[in-house]
Amino acid sequence: MSDPRTIEIVLGAAPGGRLDKALAAAVPEGLALSRSRIRMLIEAGAVTRGGVALDDPAMRPVPGDRLAIRLPDEAPAEDAPEAIPLAVVHEDEHILVIDKPAGLVVHPAPGAESGTLVNALLHRYGAAIAGVGDSRRPGIVHRIDKDTSGLLVVARTAAAHAALSAAFRAHAIEREYLAIVWGAPDAAEPRLAGLPGVAWEAGGVLRIEAAIGRHPVDRKRMAVVTHGGRHAVTRVRVVQRFGSLAALVACRLETGRTHQIRVHLAHVGHPLVGDPVYARRRSLPAAVPVRVAAALRGFPRQALHAARLGLRHPVSGAPMAWESRLPEDITRLSRVLSNLSP
Repeated sequence: MSDPRTIEIVLGAAPGGRLDKALAAAVPEGLALSRSRIRMLIEAGAVTRGGVALDDPAMRPVPGDRLAIRLPDEAPAEDAPEAIPLAVVHEDEHILVIDKPAGLVVHPAPGAESGTLVNALLHRYGAAIAGVGDSRRPGIVHRIDKDTSGLLVVARTAAAHAALSAAFRAHAIEREYLAIVWGAPDAAEPRLAGLPGVAWEAGGVLRIEAAIGRHPVDRKRMAVVTHGGRHAVTRVRVVQRFGSLAALVACRLETGRTHQIRVHLAHVGHPLVGDPVYARRRSLPAAVPVRVAAALRGFPRQALHAARLGLRHPVSGAPMAWESRLPEDITRLSRVLSNLSP
């Protein structure tokens, strides 16, 4: 029996230059799937060819290709406003900048239909923001993972949403994250010397250029892939070494792919402390103090914080930037680890 939530699409002889555009033109009108909605479905791994997910909306479609779109289960037509406190670090009539705590989901999704940043925005701004962008993600132009803390920009108007979305696509937004990782990247590390796409730049900056796509076996995870996937570049700089056990690093995103920092750092052998998906349990040297071992193994989330956000205002064009201090949980961990610093 066929799945009623899966739509089969056969592309025409001249499907156009991008997959999302080609699908938007090919889906039946009654489905009301906009190009932006199709783009989100592609990025979520919901568009497949022969059972293999296609996760790059900009990839070139193949004439005559037979594709399947798996529609998500029906969701409520409207999200409910909820009185959730927000740490607003900037607000004007066009944009907001939020300092998101760890544990707060950005927008409703299966398994997290309430208690999200979107629900908080609807409570604070009501109808003024409800129609900005996607109906289930009003105002949202980018996101950070539930258990990642830090800075996030939100659009308050359609014009700001369009301009910010374009800036993200053009990689014109400055984003720097702070993270605590296992080990410490070093130019003398043999593993790094042999990895394709890994290079050292001036100032001891590790540049990782490796495409990211859906994991070939576990579709809920992302992975570095050699075929397909989306171009991704992360630059990593060591801020503080905690002996050879761990390090505080600064990561700058040139691109913004799902789980990019987490996947890239795991790829080079330095996954985030506390990452439940991409970091394997580590055996620690016997000499590591019990308090340090407990702090590392017991850290309850990926130790990742969006610490700096810079952009040009979507209406005035003025350059703007904000910084957020490390939250208390990562600060406590770094204090415990500092006893290991040389």
